[in-house]
Parts: sequence; C-alpha cells; structure tokens
Amino acid sequence: MGSTVFARREYEVPATDAVAEDAALTDIVAELARTTPEFVAFQIPTSNGWTDVTAARFAAEVRAVSKGLIASGVRAGDRVALMSATRYEWTLLDYAIWTAGACTVAIYDSSATDQARWILEDSSATLLLVENVRHLAAVDSIVTPDLRETLRIDAGAVNTLVERGKAVADSVIEQRRAEVRATSAATLIYTSGTTGRPKGVVLTHANLLSEAGSGRRAMAHLFGAGRRTLMFLPLAHVFARAIAVTALEGRVTVAHTSDWSNLPEQFATYKPSFILAVPRVFEKVYNGARQKAHDGGKGRIFDLAADTAIAWSEASQADGPGLGLRLRHALFDRLVYSKLRAALGGEMVGAVSGGGPLGARLGHFFRGVGLPIYEGYGLTETSAAITLNTATDMRVGTVGKPIDGHGARIAEDGELLLRGPVVFGGYWQNETATAESFDDGWFRTGDLGAIDDDGYVSITGRKKEIIVTAAGKNVSPAVLEDSLRAHALIGQCMVIGDGRPFIGVLITLDREALPGWAQRHGLDSATPIEEFASHPELIAEIDAAVAETNGKVSKAEAIKKIRILTSDWTQETGELTPKMSLKRTVVQEKYAADIAAVYA
Repeated sequence: MGSTVFARREYEVPATDAVAEDAALTDIVAELARTTPEFVAFQIPTSNGWTDVTAARFAAEVRAVSKGLIASGVRAGDRVALMSATRYEWTLLDYAIWTAGACTVAIYDSSATDQARWILEDSSATLLLVENVRHLAAVDSIVTPDLRETLRIDAGAVNTLVERGKAVADSVIEQRRAEVRATSAATLIYTSGTTGRPKGVVLTHANLLSEAGSGRRAMAHLFGAGRRTLMFLPLAHVFARAIAVTALEGRVTVAHTSDWSNLPEQFATYKPSFILAVPRVFEKVYNGARQKAHDGGKGRIFDLAADTAIAWSEASQADGPGLGLRLRHALFDRLVYSKLRAALGGEMVGAVSGGGPLGARLGHFFRGVGLPIYEGYGLTETSAAITLNTATDMRVGTVGKPIDGHGARIAEDGELLLRGPVVFGGYWQNETATAESFDDGWFRTGDLGAIDDDGYVSITGRKKEIIVTAAGKNVSPAVLEDSLRAHALIGQCMVIGDGRPFIGVLITLDREALPGWAQRHGLDSATPIEEFASHPELIAEIDAAVAETNGKVSKAEAIKKIRILTSDWTQETGELTPKMSLKRTVVQEKYAADIAAVYA
C-alpha cells in the first residue's frame, strides 16, 4: 500500500479580542434597539416587494416570542427544536430561544422522519417548531419522552407564542437573560451523517460570538453598516447560521429566500452587497453565463474573456499583470465583466464560499471579473470558518489563513488540526466521540491539508475518502471531482476505484444545461435523458473534461473509465446532504450495478 510522508507544520495567529464571560448572543438585539432603533435589520418578501423590520421591531418581537416560549414551559437550558427552510422566522425564533435561556436544536427542513426522530430523541427537545404541513407530516409520528408540543410556523406559531406570553413579566425575561453565560449552550447542530449516525455538536454563545467577531474584523468591507445580503443557504447549517449572527452584529440588512431555482434573477432584483454560497452556486452562475453567451453566438468572446480574467487574477497573485494583459482585461471588462456584474445586481462587492472546495479556476475567474470570492474552511465543530481569505490576505486555491486567535497544524499523517475560541467543546452526550476528536487540545478535522510558508492553508483531501487502488496508489477523489463539476454538462460526480485496478467515475448530467446544449446541436430540448447520456457528441465533451482533469494528476491517479447516469442526485433522493456534499456510502449502495459495470 502506498503512503505519503507529510512535513509537520504549524501556524497560529494572536488574538485581538476576547469574549466576556457574561456575554450572550442576545446582547446585540438590545444594543441595536437602544442605539440604532431605525436600522433595518431584516427585509421580509411580500407580493409588493419588501417589508422592513427595524432593530426596534425585531427586539420587540424577540422579547414577545421568548415570553411565549417561557409560558409554554420552556425552562432555562431546555432544547427547542426548529425545522424550517430559510426565512425570517428562523432567525426570530433562534434569538427568542436564546433570550428565554434555552438552546436551539437545528433540524434540516429536508430531514426524513428517522433523521428527525434521532435528533429529537438524542437532544431531549421539549418543544418543536416546524415550518409547514410537509414538515409536520415528517414528524407527526414521532413520540419522545420529552417532546410536549409541536407548533407550525405557517399556521401562526409566532402569533400563538406572542399571545401566550402576554402575561409573562419583563423581569422574567431579564432574569433568564442574566442566567446565560458565554459558556452556555446556544445550539445543537447535528453532523450531516455522510457516515454513521449524526452527532450533536454543542456550540456555545462564546463560540458563535468569537466567530462573528473574527469574521467582522477579517471581512470589514463586507460586514459593515449599509451592506445587505440575500440569505438562501439553510439556516440549520452552521455556515448560514454564523453569517446570520455576524450580519446582525455588523449592522448588515438581511433578506431571506429558500428558492434556489432562479438565484441569479433574485440577485439582480435584490441587489445584495455580498452573498454567501456553496461552490455549486458559483459553478451554476459561471456555467449559466457561459451557456447564455454560446446560445447567443458570443461563445468565443466569453471564453476569451474568461481566460483573460483567470490569467489576470493569477498574475495579480504573482508579479502583477503586464501591459498587454491589463489592456485585454480592460477591454473585456467593458464587453463582458461589467454585464455579468450588472446581471447579479450591480452592487455585489464580493462573496463568501464555504461548505466545500471552490476550485482555483473558478476562484480566479470571479476575482478577475471583479467579484472576488473569499473562500474559507470550517466545520460544524469550528462554528463555521476558522481559516479565511480576505481582501488584504488572499491566495486563490487556498482556504486562507487562520482567523485571529486561532491556530492550524499539520499532523505527521497529514491531517489538519485546529484550535481556538471557535472550536467546540464536545459532542452532546458522547464523551467517547469527543475524546477521539481531540489530540492534545487540537481538534482533528479528518481532512488532509498543508500550510505554506505564509500561513495559507490548503485542503488536499479527506482521510476517510482516500481511495487505495489495487496497485496500492493513494488517490484523493476531491481533486478530480472538483475539476469535473466545473464543466457545464456535469451535475454531480463520484470517483471510484477503492481496491480496484484503476480509477473510474460516475457522472450525472446537469438538467439545466441540457436544453441549451440540445439547441446548439440541433436536438429537441425534450429529448429523453437516456438519449442525451448516449449521444456521441455529449460523450465526447465529457471525455474532453475528463482528459483536462487527468492533466492535473499523475497517470496512476487519472480516470480511466466513465459511466454517465440517467438519474439525478439530490437531497430528496438521498445522495446529497443539505450542503450538497456527497453521501458516498449511499451512492455506492444505490449504484452498485453501475460501479460493477465500470470494472466489467
């Protein structure tokens, strides 16, 4: 079996601030209501546009709902579960739960009954808030010793709680808030369960306040008064949750949507200052713009502009672009880049990417067109980002340097270890898993990484996902998969080959890209997916993408055979987690026959 020797390396950044022992996440609600009551903290979508929610209104609603929670029997330290898509009420209820001295248990709105049952049982949640009838149906059969009641958001849950709480005195709320310490549990977020049963990550008020403080200092040009963002990632995920807290602390106006079907159009309408997204969203924006250009007969211009943007960004990261490149970049800025920025609202100054690797090519492209994507790295256990690229310290292709007060270390086997105030203290009621996750005070991420001389961290793979071929070659699938997914025709893919004679890959087609491809090749857009998957020209394009990807790895790591599937991989069908990560075990089981066919 092949092995790799890693140089041990460590990089730590001194702390510039600390969270007070009596600090709580709800402090900002009271502060904003007192100092800037007219600040528009949120905007709620309506049929006629947007309704403003000022800091004063938000504080009043948080207080009223928290009283209702107390009247409903929620005690200090209780767990209150929340199962909903991204919407204003998610954040309102989150802060109300904290104000009542309780802990929010996040449940993905896509969770199946068995997943929700485990979370409710394991957390001993006493109250459950769901968004709609679909969620209610998913949890209706769940009975646990502690769960007393389930309320539905779209059936008036907020109003119900407000009515219940009218008799609760203000002094009760103040007493509850005073009992909360920085070390108090703020939320339980369960790991996505790509392998094994989900574990409850306990994040404290101090964890999330440290994340928000470091994030604001590192990204001051994004998180400042007057900025606005459109929140669409699931708030049950730590990435969106951390941004939500950081946005309120930074006086950023937040609007919510759970509709991913037309995000570029929503950006154009809402005109956000910045967005946070997973890499797949940026891939879709790039592929959509490229497809539109090709469909309109301007494909060659777009491709030249894309190459120029990437070259300009790469040169900017080195010795700087030369005169010829600067002139080409200026030309394409007028012809292409400015139009792309305008199509996304015209006011976006950058974006934050997390939840998976972005890929250097995509990072250089967006930086080159004037929309820098600040990629970071983090896990639920690190309260979201613990390393981050910033406007002043940016190296595309890495996940940036540790945020202030935090450190990164590479273990002898190449595993990335982390420590600092955003790192959690342990898993809920699981001392064994907690002990296994730490090495002399450093959190073991399970990811393989590297740290360069300047402190920039790169993720090179995941320990548990390393493929070992029959010849003993270690292969990290992430490098291959990230490259392939950048192609417009490829929806999802999974590299295979563990214990096999060579590396292969399963590929699904991007359903949104197929109509444009069909038009360009004289086919009916209603052509069955089976005909697309077997079309010689489409296969040739996929083969070309594979060949380009193979150029980035050694011959032993190269993909030798592909299999294009006619099905799609989604959260609903079980192959993807809510943050769009692959559930490899599920894919291996469901597509065992396809995998066998690759090696037949």
